[in-house]
Amino acid sequence: MPDDDQTRRLLERTLHHALDYLDGMPERPIPAAQTTEELEQAFGGPLPAEPSDPLEVIDELVSAADPGLAALASPRFFGFVVGGAYPVSVAADWLTSAWDQNAGLREVTPAHSAAREAVQAWILDLLGLPATATVGTVTGGMMANFTGLAAGRHAVLARHGWDVEGYGLQGAPHVTAIVGEGRHSTIDLALRYLGLGAPTVVACDGQGRIRIDALAQALAATDGPLLVALQAGEIHSGAFDDFDAAIGLVHDRGGWVHVDGAFGLWAGASDATRHLVRGYERADSWATDSHKTLNVPYDSGLAIVADPVAHRAAFGVNAPYLIQSQGAPDPFELTPEFSQRGRAFVLWATLRTLGRRGVSDLVEGLHDNAVALADGVRALGGEVLNDVVFTQVSTAWGDDETTAAVERELVADGQTWMTGSTWHDRRVLRIAVSNWATDAEQVGRTLEALDRARRAAGFAS
Repeated sequence: MPDDDQTRRLLERTLHHALDYLDGMPERPIPAAQTTEELEQAFGGPLPAEPSDPLEVIDELVSAADPGLAALASPRFFGFVVGGAYPVSVAADWLTSAWDQNAGLREVTPAHSAAREAVQAWILDLLGLPATATVGTVTGGMMANFTGLAAGRHAVLARHGWDVEGYGLQGAPHVTAIVGEGRHSTIDLALRYLGLGAPTVVACDGQGRIRIDALAQALAATDGPLLVALQAGEIHSGAFDDFDAAIGLVHDRGGWVHVDGAFGLWAGASDATRHLVRGYERADSWATDSHKTLNVPYDSGLAIVADPVAHRAAFGVNAPYLIQSQGAPDPFELTPEFSQRGRAFVLWATLRTLGRRGVSDLVEGLHDNAVALADGVRALGGEVLNDVVFTQVSTAWGDDETTAAVERELVADGQTWMTGSTWHDRRVLRIAVSNWATDAEQVGRTLEALDRARRAAGFAS
């Protein structure tokens, strides 16, 4: 058995290291100071033949890792939609590790089950989704999309008389999956994992919203089981599909509508942005990733399915060695995983701390900061290529070569990070506003860094 005093010293030392890192976050340069190749010597070498002192190992880990840590939680990091982490969510995450609950079975870990079911009710209420839906806690947005589409695959094949869980896909009616050309790549991956192959792609408008006329034309050419993936938050523009118009068309054809809302689903939690998701409550499944807009640590995806029977049918299994619930579904029946971390503790603590108003304020604050950054870009002479409806801003700085140069100078400066991409055949510098800690001061510092970068790149307004 481990020595209790040693365990306490180890965790206290770890707390000290963690606080040092978090305290330094606001001023820390965002890019990592060393590359993977440069760090391999510190982390590599032969595995020691004998055990090591855990205190020394933690100190060694911190020393080796520090120059290779990118400050992704910085309030001036806008490179990907990753958010930060509220202090209460970090604290709950630490407790989750300490409690070490395998949360797959409802009756075995009742504390987590009660927290998970409270979180389910809170989220459905916050987002205005059907109160009878079921929510699976998964690793992230990718698996949330997979889960919703898997439930959809079950449902649409069952409507055509095919038991996909019993017979697989060999000999099954062909399932048509329709997506907009602006969809996220995880939708394609989820369809691939589900054995459905590449989707039918229909045109989008200039903001990345699926064109209703193009969707109607694709639906008219479709016969048989049907899945349609819509989007709440396009990655370059933040645009939202027209759920009111699209969902009715798909349901008229007997199809299943899945909404990929990795970061945009939370627009439904604020009066100021709820119009963006008007009608999305009539969809059949929804996916989001709480480490993005809700700002909790990673491993926090949510898969929401309106039909509990389809949800459970896609993932449920019985075995005599399991202690299974006789009523509500076991968590493992709503996800692709048996063993799973107690993810609901972090969500419960974060939502309980924020409350309804806090979540709304968070969503509105992210949007307001995106608008302020877009205004600042225009003031510096840059172009804003999208309508800033939520939290994404795509900018251009003259021609593609100059835009790429601004990106390089910005990363070299180290004070902020924005990610280059290509959108509508133009090189863009994308700003994704996701961090709760970003405020007016951090927006100002970001624009100062952007000004330095565009000057260094030779861009003159």
